[in-house]
Amino acid sequence: MVQSPHVLVVDDDEEIRTLLGRYLTTQGFRVSLAASLGQLRTRLEGGRPDLIVLDVMLPDGSGVDFCRDVRATSSVPIILLTALKEDVDRIIGLEIGADDYIGKPFNPRELAARIRAVLRRAGEPARETPSSAGRLYRFAGFVVDVDARRIADASDEELPFTAAEFDLLLAFLERPGRVLSRQQILEITRGRDLGAFDRSVDVLVSRVRRKLGDAGTFQILKTLRHGGYQFTARVETEGGEAK
Repeated sequence: MVQSPHVLVVDDDEEIRTLLGRYLTTQGFRVSLAASLGQLRTRLEGGRPDLIVLDVMLPDGSGVDFCRDVRATSSVPIILLTALKEDVDRIIGLEIGADDYIGKPFNPRELAARIRAVLRRAGEPARETPSSAGRLYRFAGFVVDVDARRIADASDEELPFTAAEFDLLLAFLERPGRVLSRQQILEITRGRDLGAFDRSVDVLVSRVRRKLGDAGTFQILKTLRHGGYQFTARVETEGGEAK
């Protein structure tokens, strides 16, 4: 029997915690609750949840700092909660590796919808196209296993890519040399319902560049002024011709 997704809600506001726990349970999720980073770490020792809903301001530390630290070793999906609504705060959240971001106050139905969307991006096989399923991509010393959704460097060390980062990279690997606009990237990856010029696309590209060691050099992902982005590295497929 397939278990329902396990969501860990971390918020120091007891009313919000209780409300979300009850509502998400009615929506078919298994829910655990934590009121602090300390409790969060204790919960994680008992096993990794399928997704973390994490408040930015906690009594014993910053949810943003935790998200940044955990991204060094884990790709567990994270949705940040905050009372702040400025674009710069949202961008910071995305830059440090959050999968989504929602400002307080919010409708629990919207949060549930975002949770489902992030979980789909994290593990939905349908995201893989027929041409890429079962395929290995090789470029610049990296190997991408599409079925396993795994990215490894030349030493076979796995890189902790989030679902959104993997989907972005796969979109370029399937279209090497082709210029992709922000709108095309959003459509191909089935990303958030955002405008084509939303900074989230640029932030996501920056995150992928950093993990590939391409930050500041743009030898793999090239920015084209007023055009979008282009994957310039030579791409080879397992058992196929170079693209």
